[in-house]
Amino acid sequence: MSSAFEKYKMCTLCPRACGVDRTEGALGRCRSGEIPRIAHVMLHHWEEPCISGTRGSGTVFFSGCPLGCVYCQNHQISRGYIGAEHNADSLSELFLSLEKKGAHNVNLVTATHYIPHVAEAISKAREAGLSIPVVYNTSGYETEEALSLLEGLVDIYLTDVRYHNTQTASLYSAAPDYPHVATAALSAMQKQVGAPVLDGEGLMKKGVIVRLLLLPGHLIEAKQILKDVYRAHGDGVYISLMSQYTPSPTVAEKYPALSRTVTPYEYASLVEYARSLGVTRAFTQEGSSASESFIPPFLAEN
Repeated sequence: MSSAFEKYKMCTLCPRACGVDRTEGALGRCRSGEIPRIAHVMLHHWEEPCISGTRGSGTVFFSGCPLGCVYCQNHQISRGYIGAEHNADSLSELFLSLEKKGAHNVNLVTATHYIPHVAEAISKAREAGLSIPVVYNTSGYETEEALSLLEGLVDIYLTDVRYHNTQTASLYSAAPDYPHVATAALSAMQKQVGAPVLDGEGLMKKGVIVRLLLLPGHLIEAKQILKDVYRAHGDGVYISLMSQYTPSPTVAEKYPALSRTVTPYEYASLVEYARSLGVTRAFTQEGSSASESFIPPFLAEN
């Protein structure tokens, strides 16, 4: 077993660096123990077009989350501990089964806190014949050290950049260090996989997609994020401008500013700002994106 598994002791796999010994059954800030739990596996047809393609992205949802945003659309798993346990061997078999089902890629959603298992599982799957790209789908709250364990294994980074202001990051994710951490993580990701590469069918084979979820009332901050990302990386990354924020009654009660969806004006203004900056490698969403159809069901077992 890889020495990377030692990182579960006094865990510092994510920027929280909570230091618990997950090998002895303690749960970290991610609400997770040592063995990965998978909440749901599906062929996902609602990712960016170059990820979902025509047959779907082989999406693997990991339980738990180091970031824990108050508005998380996947709160069933990010705040819980549901799903079946999978060791590295089982994960590798799962990846291979997705390729057999026709998935364009293997899409690992919120796997930060299980990186040692993920890295070993990808290696095992490659040795057994996995030939489709591996997508690492993350909140962007990653350490450069942990990302280094994925170098040469992940083909595509699908990462969020959620906050520009420490106050916003603190309020909604209790992570005032998020802006600095996510900026450094994005640079590390882009350095690993390089400029985007698409095949003849428009499917991404390598590269980075930066997701920018527009929150209601946070248009100025979103524009700051967009400007910073484009100035730093230009056409070296794709940018996905997302309007799908969907409020829940619980969030609306505690955070009134998040009690509504994004207005057409707010989103149109963000898209127009992207054009004014010169952004051409971008994805946009239709106004109907803020709906439950983008939130897959989560199962207790697989």
